[in-house]
Amino acid sequence: MLPFLALAVASLQAGHTFGWDSHDFLLDGKRFEIRSGEMHAARVPRDYWRHRLQMVRAMGCNTVCAYLFWNQHEPEPGKWNFKGNADIAEYCRIAQQVGLKVILRPGPYSCAEWEFGGFPWWLLKTRDIKLRTRDPRYLAAVKRYLLRVGKELAPLQWSHGGPIIMVQVENEYGSYGKDKEYIGDVRDDLKEAGFDVPLFTCDGPSQLPNDTRPDIFSVVNFGGDPEESFAALRKIRPTGPLMCGEFYPGWFDAWGKPHSIGSTEETVRDLGKMLDMGASFSIYMVHGGTSFGYTAGANSPPFAPQTTSYDYDAPISEGGLPTPKYFALRELFSKHLLPRETLPDVPKANPVIAIPRFRLEESASFLSSLGRPVRTGARTFEELDHPYGCVLYRTTLPPGLGGSIADPGVHDIAYVSLDGKRIGVFDRRRGTDKIALPESSRPQTLDFLVEAMGRVNYGRDIHDRKGLPNLVLATRGDVSEMLGNWNAYPLPYEHDGLEKLRFRPGQSAGPSVYRGSVDLKATGDTYLDMHGWNKGMVWVNGHNLGRFWHIGPTQTMYLPGPWLKRGANEVLILDLGESVPDPSVQGLTNPVLDEVHPG
Repeated sequence: MLPFLALAVASLQAGHTFGWDSHDFLLDGKRFEIRSGEMHAARVPRDYWRHRLQMVRAMGCNTVCAYLFWNQHEPEPGKWNFKGNADIAEYCRIAQQVGLKVILRPGPYSCAEWEFGGFPWWLLKTRDIKLRTRDPRYLAAVKRYLLRVGKELAPLQWSHGGPIIMVQVENEYGSYGKDKEYIGDVRDDLKEAGFDVPLFTCDGPSQLPNDTRPDIFSVVNFGGDPEESFAALRKIRPTGPLMCGEFYPGWFDAWGKPHSIGSTEETVRDLGKMLDMGASFSIYMVHGGTSFGYTAGANSPPFAPQTTSYDYDAPISEGGLPTPKYFALRELFSKHLLPRETLPDVPKANPVIAIPRFRLEESASFLSSLGRPVRTGARTFEELDHPYGCVLYRTTLPPGLGGSIADPGVHDIAYVSLDGKRIGVFDRRRGTDKIALPESSRPQTLDFLVEAMGRVNYGRDIHDRKGLPNLVLATRGDVSEMLGNWNAYPLPYEHDGLEKLRFRPGQSAGPSVYRGSVDLKATGDTYLDMHGWNKGMVWVNGHNLGRFWHIGPTQTMYLPGPWLKRGANEVLILDLGESVPDPSVQGLTNPVLDEVHPG
């Protein structure tokens, strides 16, 4: 038996211990079966944290599992954000108040279908950096981040009277690499940051041998067949409690693909098996929520950007409502409560409202205020110090015969125009090969309006720089040449910058920002209906709701009630299409999550 498995406990500073013996977790010396659900503070408006956590507890969970996203907490090197929706310490305190323990997953890498897997974009400004390795430049940034996390959260460990009972080291590293010394480095940083509760790693069954260490506890992730997956864990950990670190009741969505649905019957069956075995688990996700703003990531290969909605077909819907899966699990868990444990009532739902259709009466060309170009030869967003959104790349195309432009490896979508007229689109998802060039007897202005769709969050392609990383090949007749002399124009990507555009009544041609207002007598959650729009972003009262795209499957955007107000509410919509026949929206009382269109 490995020494640390005999009995691993947290320190006794507050008289509280958490650890395990040869079979069970032990909380203050008593058997504790972890019934956890994953929910991310960043995907839930702060005003709703308490309600959602109460929902988790009422379903029958005794623990909530939570990723931290490094890019939320350190948006620029050395500039820290632990306020507002990033106040993870308050999130943990509320969890404790409603009766939940906390399993913390601080990264540095998280995945979670989140932009860049949680890594901050600025790491990619170092051109040859090697993430998730012992690259000293990467490790120095990791240490700085984890030490700062410790200042916020180490005082909230169970051993100090707080709710945090376990802390994860990295995340599913076995699917990426095999460097166990790197895992030891991250572990040491967490210890130096003041974390003295048990540390653990998690992996899928086949990846467990790649990164597990005898001095760090390990759990296994799976979406079915508990017996076989736990058998794989037992090969690594012959004794100690069994735990599924991520059990999947549903799955995430990608643009252009049908909405994912998970079987309630199978979810209840497999969780029931685990409970009968005395095993612990964390449901990923118990409440998915929403990837607001630019926070949705992408998978690759093939490149598949994920939707703003992170509903996940979870037991608690994107808008915080209990689903049939929720009530089925509540019934199951009620039969497996620990001694003296009871379930609270399901909290009352928050109000939901419909908003009558209204028009956005003003618009501004998205390209109306380009500012001064960058002429340094920089081709990626990171080289331009431009984290998200769009960049316009402009050059002069010489005259010549008809021909084509070859796909330059755009990351991720490029709207290509000649003299202001759109001639095609390069889409990384679809692997577009060429766009035809018409014959011209004079030079023409060639524009690539490049949109970033979320950096890759999983696998070997995570070094995902955006923009035009390669030169563009243009062919005229039999003559081919690499186009140079590009001017790069970083475009506004947040509300304040868009507000400075030149708005006028009516519609503008090409990619445009539309502005309107709706008066409300009462507020509540609603779902903005984006049918009739093309592709872009939505802001309401300055809050970035995220991306929309007519291809679906999501056709609505979740708008939380606390972000609305009585009286006038400003709405900005950036649409990258060529035109919007009817620039109007309405608020629905139910989301549209599964409507796919070609595109």
